[in-house]
Amino acid sequence: MIEIKSGRDIETMRESCQMAADTLLLVGDRIRAGMSTDEINTFVHQDTVRRGAVPSPLNYHGFPKSVCTSVNEVVCHGIPGAYVLKDGDIINVDVTTFFKGFHGDTSATFYIGEPSPEARLVVEVARECLARGIAAVRDNGRIGDIGEAIEDYAHSHGLSVVRDFVGHGIGRKFHTDPQVAHYRLPKNAPNPRMKAGMVFTIEPMINLGGWEVEVDKKDKWTARTRDRKLSAQFEHTVLVTAAGCEVLTRRPRHLVNSEPKVDLTAAL
Repeated sequence: MIEIKSGRDIETMRESCQMAADTLLLVGDRIRAGMSTDEINTFVHQDTVRRGAVPSPLNYHGFPKSVCTSVNEVVCHGIPGAYVLKDGDIINVDVTTFFKGFHGDTSATFYIGEPSPEARLVVEVARECLARGIAAVRDNGRIGDIGEAIEDYAHSHGLSVVRDFVGHGIGRKFHTDPQVAHYRLPKNAPNPRMKAGMVFTIEPMINLGGWEVEVDKKDKWTARTRDRKLSAQFEHTVLVTAAGCEVLTRRPRHLVNSEPKVDLTAAL
């Protein structure tokens, strides 16, 4: 069942979502070559606790860290550790904050140093895919409208959309209905209408090669592209409103080290 949030719930979600957005902003200020992904985890954990909140990923179904750090061919759920970022890497940092009983979820892909043309392409297409997915959100529209907008744009640049992981409802629970596919739904698939008061994430994972992924058999979390080509992702938590939508994790300032490197919209 898809929950319609009350006005009080939405106000609290604005707080948790803005905390997550602010933490991600601070990650962008600090992230650099020579930093380990475990250092990112330590910072996110400490900053979240400093705000009086809890990092949602920690111990969630056994996840061992407080943030997901997904480097290069890692699609999502990368576990922070000893890996040291180097010039040319791209890394998605996925921050989720639990505050006053509600989760707020957001992520961005950062450039470490100077990216390759392939890295620029996949990151900037992923950035625009999120924007187009958000633009498709409207009261009484269909959830499937989001995936259509995302897939059409990704395919127009010759890239693929991951199918194994989707956006999701969020609130008191980290993951709940609706499931928000980032690709065009089959005709017989559930395709509920969006209603004002729904809150969910949109988080397209865009691959330079094929859409297929593999989950690490040892850690049971890290998902990589099967062909080991680059993947990028951006994520916001959004509220459906009578006028369209409100991005609850909208950042109050520019995200350092994730600035657009090329304008791809002119190619359409």
